[in-house]
Amino acid sequence: MGGREIFAPFFGMVLLTFVVWLFMYVRRLRFIVTNRIDTRRLTTPEKGASLIPEEVSWPAYNLRNLFELPVLFYALCLYLFVTDGVDHTYVISAWLFFGLRVLHSLIHSTVNIVNLRFSIYMLSAFVLWFMLFRAAWQFFSA
Repeated sequence: MGGREIFAPFFGMVLLTFVVWLFMYVRRLRFIVTNRIDTRRLTTPEKGASLIPEEVSWPAYNLRNLFELPVLFYALCLYLFVTDGVDHTYVISAWLFFGLRVLHSLIHSTVNIVNLRFSIYMLSAFVLWFMLFRAAWQFFSA
């Protein structure tokens, strides 16, 4: 295995972040235009939250979430590539992490069923922690 395979789910996460970012702006702008909200009243997140319904902001909350644990995923993918540590287990785990994060984003940005969203989030976190602890184990036992 050459190691480049790890970059497919890596760039998948980048694309997911872009799609959520785009969806967030489409939803917000549509709401602002449709409801003729004066944008001068949206000078702070708090003022925006008082004028824009929570469900319109769900994609924004999800976008923030995509800059939490996924940052560790990006760093780990780069580490694995640079150290020639990519193997099938990491690639499969990376795809699983990506798939779960896509599902999490879909739920979080649309219907926002908290228990389902949290379960998917935890599964993705366990996959990431497995990958990270495995890499650390391999590093320290070498």
